[in-house]
Amino acid sequence: MASTPKEIVQAWTEAVHKGQFDKARPLAVEDLHFRGPIDTFDRVDDFLAALKQLGGIVKGAESEGMVTEGNQVALFYILKTALADAPVAEWYTVEGGKITSVRAYFDARPFTRPPGA
Repeated sequence: MASTPKEIVQAWTEAVHKGQFDKARPLAVEDLHFRGPIDTFDRVDDFLAALKQLGGIVKGAESEGMVTEGNQVALFYILKTALADAPVAEWYTVEGGKITSVRAYFDARPFTRPPGA
């Protein structure tokens, strides 16, 4: 079982990228706060529901690296989708053995409608 912040984030991302949301869910607190360039969520179930919707366009993820400092974990990867291959950085906070917040950074332009569309 995952116990360090790094192991918890690794287990979460592996489960999410494989579409195993039932395995990811116990690794986060109920009131997980997510903020990214497109969405913001204050409940883990809302965040996971949004990730499930992305499943139709996601082809995979190519890991680029991970940096940890205390209870903070930064994850870098290339998200492979039907629309674009997007470099992504995610910043996780882990407290009490569970993920409490996620901040995602990526160029959202390929995933949004152009102005006036």
